[in-house]
Amino acid sequence: MSTTPRSIRTQTEPVEVVELGTVDYEPTWELQGTTATERAEGTAGDTLFLLEHPATFTAGKRTQPEDLPGDPDTPVIYVDRGGRITWHGPGQLVGYPIIKLADPIDVMDYVHRVEAGIIHTCERFGVSTTRVEGRSGVWCLADGDRPDRKIAALGIRIQRGVTMHGFSLNCNNSMAGFDSIVPCGITDAGVTTLSVETGKEITVDDVRAQACEDVLAALDGRIDLRPDALSEPTRPRDVAPQIVTQV
Repeated sequence: MSTTPRSIRTQTEPVEVVELGTVDYEPTWELQGTTATERAEGTAGDTLFLLEHPATFTAGKRTQPEDLPGDPDTPVIYVDRGGRITWHGPGQLVGYPIIKLADPIDVMDYVHRVEAGIIHTCERFGVSTTRVEGRSGVWCLADGDRPDRKIAALGIRIQRGVTMHGFSLNCNNSMAGFDSIVPCGITDAGVTTLSVETGKEITVDDVRAQACEDVLAALDGRIDLRPDALSEPTRPRDVAPQIVTQV
């Protein structure tokens, strides 16, 4: 019996993929809000924003004082997503799906689909990743003297059945930004990138199209979401997302 799920989206038309380049966080947050309102009111379709941010700390609703940078002058943007504090910066692919979810809305199903898409992407670049029970995101498991390492973070908000915020996948970014915070409030694990794990330079430009394809395939039910099947795509390789806008 197949465990490939149905699409989680209400819309059957392709997702509009908008590549924004490198953009400041706050205007992009405002763009998300505007687009989410339009999607909820039915005046816009599903959209996926793909971008990079300049170096920025963002703190979700569960951030604790001990998570914050030690330097009180370091700016932190407090946002309306779940989770705790994280860092965004050059070399990190950020994706913000603005998706109208099908009823009945299952938040964890949505989270697991995004994670599954990113796990597929990492696999294609030669990095074995997985989920960790009780922790969101995508992880490289402990090996040798290295602890579990988060390679992709997730933080979401769902309002009026529409998703906001999303994922960040570390490609070849510096990890110095993570050194001054407690990333996602987790003290017993590390952070990594595709470049660190493979020993070769893997850029956002290298990863963007593949991550886009894999995340949208997961949302549309074209990936088997079982943990033991995540490295085996169930969709044809010639199925790709349609990039209809580029700004």
